[in-house]
Amino acid sequence: MAEPKICVSLEGISVDEMIDEANRANIAGADYVEVRFDKLYLIKPEPTVTENEDGEKISKMSPEKEWAVKDFKEIDVESSISSLKEGIPVPVIFTVRPVREGGFFAGTEKQRLDILDKAIKSNVSFVDLELSIEDKERDKLSSKATKSDCKIIASYHDASSTPNAEKIVEMVRSNYGKGDIVKFCSSVVNHQDSLQIIEAAHSLKDDEEPHCLMGLGNGGDWVRLHAPILGQSLVYATMLNHFRLSDRGLINVRDLRDAWALLEY
Repeated sequence: MAEPKICVSLEGISVDEMIDEANRANIAGADYVEVRFDKLYLIKPEPTVTENEDGEKISKMSPEKEWAVKDFKEIDVESSISSLKEGIPVPVIFTVRPVREGGFFAGTEKQRLDILDKAIKSNVSFVDLELSIEDKERDKLSSKATKSDCKIIASYHDASSTPNAEKIVEMVRSNYGKGDIVKFCSSVVNHQDSLQIIEAAHSLKDDEEPHCLMGLGNGGDWVRLHAPILGQSLVYATMLNHFRLSDRGLINVRDLRDAWALLEY
């Protein structure tokens, strides 16, 4: 069986951080990295420091969704894209995730689509075009991407819940042809949600069209771990190495490769 490609989604919130992380991901064995351009608009707050019963100081960072964001004009889009292109040594999946799908982009939808257009013109390897983009605008970007030999991730994100397996399968199959890879990602509330994604992946495993499924939450990493036998074309991983990372449905890129070797995939 063909081993899925691994994409490390970058966590940096500055161009320099992303370039550094991308170089480390390359050494760790990533096939691609995902540039989350919307994260450049995040403003990292100071951590909250408290003391426990033993008097030990504990530092805690608030969730990213609670962070403030910069004004759209504070980021030089063309300069940032140019620097990322020059500094990142592996193929890039370029993403500007909107708030409606769990992202952090601070501007309007038109401004967001303009950034995606500039990324396509820069000859980025992949561009992530959400299926929720208005059809006319998405068709324009898709046409430009095809002419520029830029591949498309046709993505769907549900930050509130996970549909049942039948609906996931229907969603994926009905969108084949709208991208080179169809991506499904949902919020996992419990293990029943995770099992729905696993069941859907099993139903889709013999489909010839490339696709990838995943969940965010405890158990959301199950499809990632077993991707080679579930017919997944692409698996998203991270460079993070926090304790209980799996509670978020994430997996470190080195741990992922080790797991596949251990399971003899």
